[in-house]
Amino acid sequence: METNNSIIHVILTGGVGSRLWPLSRKSKPKQYLEIFDGKSLFEMTVDRNTHLADKVMVVGNVNNHHLSEKVMNKTNTQYINIVEATPRNTAAAIAFAAFAANRDDILIITPSDHIIEGMDDYNSAIEDAVSKAKDGFIVTFGIIPTKPETGYGYIEALGDNVISFREKPNETTAKDFMARGNFLWNSGMFCFKAGVLLDELKQFQPEVYEKSKAVWEANKNGYLDLDLSLQIPSISIDYAVMEHSKKIKVVPASFSWSDLGSFESVYDYLVSGNHPVDEYGNMTIGCEKHTTFLGLQNTIFVYTDTANLILQKENSQDVKDLYNALERQNSELLN
Repeated sequence: METNNSIIHVILTGGVGSRLWPLSRKSKPKQYLEIFDGKSLFEMTVDRNTHLADKVMVVGNVNNHHLSEKVMNKTNTQYINIVEATPRNTAAAIAFAAFAANRDDILIITPSDHIIEGMDDYNSAIEDAVSKAKDGFIVTFGIIPTKPETGYGYIEALGDNVISFREKPNETTAKDFMARGNFLWNSGMFCFKAGVLLDELKQFQPEVYEKSKAVWEANKNGYLDLDLSLQIPSISIDYAVMEHSKKIKVVPASFSWSDLGSFESVYDYLVSGNHPVDEYGNMTIGCEKHTTFLGLQNTIFVYTDTANLILQKENSQDVKDLYNALERQNSELLN
């Protein structure tokens, strides 16, 4: 007899959006920037999954959970709040959500900073994943690629079977993946029964499992202990479980997807929404003043009150190096 177990939407909010500095700061990471028709990526994530799940969990951290709370209050959404004391990567974050659920509850794990369009395709992909999760599989979502993208990891697939996970490729390899036709972008979205994920984590990363369990059992109203948390190995769910488990399935998904992980992807998204660019492909972001580009092509001018960034669109991935350099200097410009 089937029991009525919940479908829980788990929103991961830990990222700082370092590739979108100076728009994205530690005090307001990219997922909370209300630059998408007055909404943030986080709010759009809540909205698109409301009808798909019975409950919502937010796994955040001490620096951003008040920003999540504002959005949840704005959208009048009841939720289970899990507040990490320190970042320990996605294996621990997802383990906390699984420990907070019943073993047979189905969790839909989504990052909070993705743009998704094509809701019919999205809804059917989620339904397919939930069906596979009910059968005991851990499901990952692979996006059918539209170009040879070097900023994403890839999933090599045969139907719904995963052959391998691949790191972010160089341009030649990315073109090869496109030509071969059975490679999907790794979306970082997952679906599974809580108990299935925990059993696999326990098998392949027993230390992460045990230490995450100890942290969860010591939680105070969803707030996690710092000293105990620091003992958890920092490892992604991909390395911890996905690359080892025999229970992995992939749903190849045709909805429009971007993790907005670079100014190039923000540029492409804004252009699709008729954000102005000049005849040479130059764009301003965040600046209301008249700005003219002379002798430049595909240049992005990012304006904020305390810092500006001028970059060639194709150098978008290098912004993270700039962020890391400012972090080494303990720069106030990151706050």
